[in-house]
Amino acid sequence: MSFRKVVRQSKFRHVFGQPVKNDQCYEDIRVSRVTWDSTFCAVNPKFLAVIVEASGGGAFMVLPLSKTGRIDKAYPTVCGHTGPVLDIDWCPHNDEVIASGSEDCTVMVWQIPENGLTSPLTEPVVVLEGHTKRVGIITWHPTARNVLLSAGCDNVVLIWNVGTAEELYRLDSLHPDLIYNVSWNRNGSLFCSACKDKSVRIIDPRRGTLVAEREKAHEGARPMRAIFLADGKVFTTGFSRMSERQLALWDPENLEEPMALQELDSSNGALLPFYDPDTSVVYVCGKGDSSIRYFEITNEPPYIHFLNTFTSKEPQRGMGSMPKRGLEVSKCEIARFYKLHERKCEPIVMTVPRKSDLFQDDLYPDTAGPEAALEAEDWVSGQDADPILISLREAYVPSKQRDLKVSRRNVLSDSRPASSSRPGPSTATTITDVPSGIFAGAGESGKLEEVMKELRALRVLVKEQGERISRLEEQLGRMENGDT
Repeated sequence: MSFRKVVRQSKFRHVFGQPVKNDQCYEDIRVSRVTWDSTFCAVNPKFLAVIVEASGGGAFMVLPLSKTGRIDKAYPTVCGHTGPVLDIDWCPHNDEVIASGSEDCTVMVWQIPENGLTSPLTEPVVVLEGHTKRVGIITWHPTARNVLLSAGCDNVVLIWNVGTAEELYRLDSLHPDLIYNVSWNRNGSLFCSACKDKSVRIIDPRRGTLVAEREKAHEGARPMRAIFLADGKVFTTGFSRMSERQLALWDPENLEEPMALQELDSSNGALLPFYDPDTSVVYVCGKGDSSIRYFEITNEPPYIHFLNTFTSKEPQRGMGSMPKRGLEVSKCEIARFYKLHERKCEPIVMTVPRKSDLFQDDLYPDTAGPEAALEAEDWVSGQDADPILISLREAYVPSKQRDLKVSRRNVLSDSRPASSSRPGPSTATTITDVPSGIFAGAGESGKLEEVMKELRALRVLVKEQGERISRLEEQLGRMENGDT
């Protein structure tokens, strides 16, 4: 009798990773050496941001995605912090707004010019002060405009309205020890956190209450991570008592036992999970590893299904993940990672091999777009909303037209900060100080009218100059003929 092993059917079974060619990497970037377990990298469809070494303060570099190759040592950075930058995060609703947290105990929100930096950026649009120790975690609300969460080494979680520079909620009694990471759920009504006391907590930020808690989710003493999945389950990475790295899946309704628990290996780098809600694939990158493992999460046991491993020679110092709307759908690309080496950033493309050139709608269901579903005030009043979805089918065109239409109305321009966040001239930067060209508040028609006015003025100028040249030529002719 012959037994044939039945292979589980999955369209992601053959996903493979491939680093881009050398000329498409970002070379000569001095990646930060600060000892902190964040990703050190954030990316969106327009820009790549990397935390870099800086003397006398903290800085991060913001590069347009097209600026590949060797980066000049004198390339301008975002350098307003007085201590090393620990975490950065792009706003999901505006591709030109980025927040940073630093050892100087502040959170700063920056407006990046549309075409990238031409000079060092030292003035943030908003400075948020409320932490008493270094700020190591920054994450934007997934669906509400202007809502930003920060967590510091003071074990406090603060939630801000960036548009008014006010503190909305202060959660200072829920974590007795250092917070390792924080992750919002799909609609931003709850967040989960992993803490040094080995507990995973699910928290309602607006009520300031603990919804659920699992003590000793992973028994090892090393850092762990917890993220929300699209269906409300929680995925964690951590270490066993024997220092073996683990993955686990939890049902918030019953945190007594994990739905699934897998041991990986006995390396000592913290595992950073990246989750794609559209494909239910989790990519796990270990700091100091030279591999990316990926798993599919399903509703059938064993729930966590190993797919494959991408391996390379160089260890990774950090990792950034491109949002779905920034991928090349024409090449069946389902994820793109930006791997930080010691002196460079290398994009790694994850692809599903397909023979057809048509748009693959099973790989690209509608995904979260750049439009906010709620205003900050709506969220504070108790409303919840899922992300506004967009189709990627329109992105299946030549790259010249590939940019999705992002609402250019700046999330920060709605209102002036209630009060200056920090004394002195350096923080008197209000939203009105930013050049109006950055905030495209005026509509397309206003821009068109401006261009037409300039064109008319140029025509008049050309006409006047033409007449002047004619008069001068006439005078020159007379002088040459001896006439006075």
